[in-house]
Amino acid sequence: MNNNNNTRVYKMSFASVYPLYIQKAEKKGRTKEEVDQIIFWLTGYDAQSLQHHIDNKTDFETFFAQAPRINPNASKITGVICGYRVEEIEDELIQKVRYLDKLIDELAKGKAMGKILRTS
Repeated sequence: MNNNNNTRVYKMSFASVYPLYIQKAEKKGRTKEEVDQIIFWLTGYDAQSLQHHIDNKTDFETFFAQAPRINPNASKITGVICGYRVEEIEDELIQKVRYLDKLIDELAKGKAMGKILRTS
């Protein structure tokens, strides 16, 4: 992945992508609550802090930089998203963004929440 794309992703507003995550999930019969649960699990945000970032149109770079914590089980997220193996992405921020993409993808594909959140 080239640096131009990376810079574009860094500056992309989380608020602009969030509705797309929800739309993708709902199209497959999943819910906004499940999308939020995934985001909370990955980032340590809660409903209030997530809403704050949406309202402020925080970019992805800031969104992940301010995350209370990245779930230690995030390293268990593997597979291909957008043509890249998530476990092999070297840019830390891009890897976190792709982790989130991958989790939403799994939700839309009907995976059980326990499997998505790497608890079972």
